[in-house]
Amino acid sequence: MANFRSALAVMGLCLMPTFAFAAASLQDATNSFRKGQYSAALEQVNSYLGTKPKDAQGRFLKGLILTELNRPNEAIETFSDLTDEFPELPEPYNNLAVLYANQGQFERAKNSLEMAIRTHPSYATAHENLGDIYAKMASMSYNKALQLDKSNASAQTKLALVKDLFAPPGASKAKPEARAATMKPATTAQATAPVATAASATPAAPMTPPTPTQKAGTAEAAVEQVVLAWAAAWSRQDLDGYLGAYVDQYAPPGTDHQAWKNLRTSRVTNPAYIRVGLDNMQIKMMKNKAIVTFKQRYESNTFRATDNKTLVLELLDGTWKITEEII
Repeated sequence: MANFRSALAVMGLCLMPTFAFAAASLQDATNSFRKGQYSAALEQVNSYLGTKPKDAQGRFLKGLILTELNRPNEAIETFSDLTDEFPELPEPYNNLAVLYANQGQFERAKNSLEMAIRTHPSYATAHENLGDIYAKMASMSYNKALQLDKSNASAQTKLALVKDLFAPPGASKAKPEARAATMKPATTAQATAPVATAASATPAAPMTPPTPTQKAGTAEAAVEQVVLAWAAAWSRQDLDGYLGAYVDQYAPPGTDHQAWKNLRTSRVTNPAYIRVGLDNMQIKMMKNKAIVTFKQRYESNTFRATDNKTLVLELLDGTWKITEEII
């Protein structure tokens, strides 16, 4: 059976007296969300919505956070309210469809995607997800036909073809039952003024392994090789290689090493596949420290995003290690 997942695709209200505490900003909530700090993101987005209860982007982010917190019914309510108040936005319809599909409500998922396409005919993600829904419904019908007539060779062939549609890159065709059709949630809604998107609304182009650009033998080349190896290990889902790129006991601000390690272990090993591409890498050397900036393109079977990222590396015992990561 196909497995539909919501990648992102987020809360008790926490109101503070405005004279004592400033309300959290939408960017605060977004940053926490991207770091996987969903409980903190929920508190922050609720604080933000306490001052701007009708803000579509804040409410959309809340729906994403609720989805990640495995509170689908609340997420459905959040996205449904958005479709009522902002019927011109396609993203809430798309994410409703993902949630409905996760619950096996394929007819409702189909209707939501048709609404998304009606509001935005060029919304590629909704078209792709609608194709997945049609394929899933076809698969169910072919299975039913085979239950009624096990000798139906035509239904067997068609069912196999439907399953082949959803084989992740590199998957063996020997085990069609293990394949999953994964619908893509929208991760941002363009409601008012344009904002930086957390993920592309259209399918990402295939990613090719980046190649070194710095002159061999230079410090810049050594740093670049470490960063490229980090991205390659991430793409291979090589957990030891990925974690090994960081300094021992690495921990981002606001968390500890073990919590970060547990989160990254889940993020690296759980997806069916991962692709990481790096563009426009710039390296600034500062004695035994290097600041590396680039555009990161990430894609998995559950999530895709394009972000500007900065890594800070230090030369420790002759080896360059990541000491800081900034999105």
